[in-house]
Amino acid sequence: MLIKNEFEVAEPVDKVWQFFDNIPQVAACLPGAELTEDLGDDRYKGKVAVRMGPVRLQFAGTADITERDEAAKRVVVHASGADEKGRGQASMVVTATLARTGRGTTSVGVTQDLQLSGAAAQYGRGMITDVSAVLMRDFAANMQAWTEERRRSDEGRRRLKCGPEASGSTERAEINRAS
Repeated sequence: MLIKNEFEVAEPVDKVWQFFDNIPQVAACLPGAELTEDLGDDRYKGKVAVRMGPVRLQFAGTADITERDEAAKRVVVHASGADEKGRGQASMVVTATLARTGRGTTSVGVTQDLQLSGAAAQYGRGMITDVSAVLMRDFAANMQAWTEERRRSDEGRRRLKCGPEASGSTERAEINRAS
């Protein structure tokens, strides 16, 4: 099943690419996802919990970054796992492509090629697409919040770094630290 989502991030494409280059922070922004082990060579073990109607599925498996093209701003991840209660399996190829917009923001296109078996496969395409859309919406909001917080902390570090040097006063550094 092919599922496509697109969202916009209010950051330049290079900043968004830096975000996608750090898989642990990407996973931290994805609702229900948890990395449990870095296997090296762009391979990870993890868990993903998803609720579909009355059923909550928790998959444990692996994710492999199989393509990372900085020039094209494209990353491809192959993920697969099994439900921890033995109710099904899932495999997915996720492709994220970043593009500059004219407003200094970044358009993020996400394509998921999803294969399900067992309990999760009982749900229709509509429900699975809806769940995916909610996950992507929440991921986009979490990612935007993370990039904004990072920008604020970067600006704070610059103020801290420049504050005492500019004024020659440690009191000035304390004031900047608190703001």
